[in-house]
Amino acid sequence: MWIDNADALAGHLSRGLARCYAVCGNEPLLVQEALDQIRRHARAQSYTERAIFTVERGFDWSMPLGLSCSPALFGERRLLDLRIPNGQPGKAGAAALQSLCAADSPDLLILITLPRPDAAAQKSAWYHALLNAGVVVCIERVERAHLPNWLKQRLEAQNQRAPAGEEGARALQWLAERVEGNLLAAHQEIQKLGLLYPPGELSVEQIQTAVLDVARYDVFKLGEAMLSGDVARLARMLDGLRGEGAAPVFILWALAEELRALWRIKQGLAAGRPLTALTREARVWGAREKLIGPAAQRVSMAALHAALTFAARLDRQLKGLPQPFRGEPRGAMPQMDPWRGLFELAMRISAPEKSMKNTNERIFQRDCSSASASLRSARR
Repeated sequence: MWIDNADALAGHLSRGLARCYAVCGNEPLLVQEALDQIRRHARAQSYTERAIFTVERGFDWSMPLGLSCSPALFGERRLLDLRIPNGQPGKAGAAALQSLCAADSPDLLILITLPRPDAAAQKSAWYHALLNAGVVVCIERVERAHLPNWLKQRLEAQNQRAPAGEEGARALQWLAERVEGNLLAAHQEIQKLGLLYPPGELSVEQIQTAVLDVARYDVFKLGEAMLSGDVARLARMLDGLRGEGAAPVFILWALAEELRALWRIKQGLAAGRPLTALTREARVWGAREKLIGPAAQRVSMAALHAALTFAARLDRQLKGLPQPFRGEPRGAMPQMDPWRGLFELAMRISAPEKSMKNTNERIFQRDCSSASASLRSARR
């Protein structure tokens, strides 16, 4: 059995426990909450003895196998808590997991924690054994577009709410910007609001006063901001990544990957091919799949070619190769601040009309200074 969200897990647990659970995911908060749900129901079903094993290099799989075969010391029901941090049990572990899943012990509940399995793991015999023996709970990340609604639900769970209407929507959007990419911190900020203020409606001022800037930006989400045309978020993310010490070369690589995918898709669209097939071939999934089509309509082939050329020149500069392309005079691309160059590159896709009509320096200073001012305001 396969479950993909906390609500479905709660409904399943209300009908009784399976004998084996595997909780997979890369979002620590949501994974921990799912594990807590299962353990809470296990305690209610008298699984009082708990054995914890963490799989590391050289792990002895005979220990959990032996536990599954031996009776409990006082006849109690037992919970076998098996944690696989790298998601790779290895050959011995794969065989052991299949044996654990095949074991028929009514007094043993198996709980396995591992990261979201990749395509190869999902085809493995041990993964299918987990699916057949019990329940695989696959925890999805909260996408940026869904984060305001997630925050709203968390507030409602502690009997608090944002203002109604557009004002509340702006407050939740502001809150999402401050906690993006850091769901554990988002949970703590929501709890803090519950401690500081009584149940009921929160004002915008109360939310902004209490919440710190705890956002953590993912380089791979930068491409989503670029494709969506959200210039303010783009500037904020670059500013945050710069403050976190991210390597400009790595960011350039991530943006260039988006540019190359967009180039292939535009070529395919020009040849009359369907967008769905093109996105699949370009390995564009999830939120990016919904954004790539409008971005392809927004950016011309000439502008995209210029962006790819600019990316190549910026790459040479970042790697210490300032010499021009073949046939170009020296000084064809003057030295510039790498972060300003990255912003200009993203702007050529996010807002090509601004990039073509204004200088990159003026746009960068305007948007990044406003983002920095808001961050300083939030920190105060």
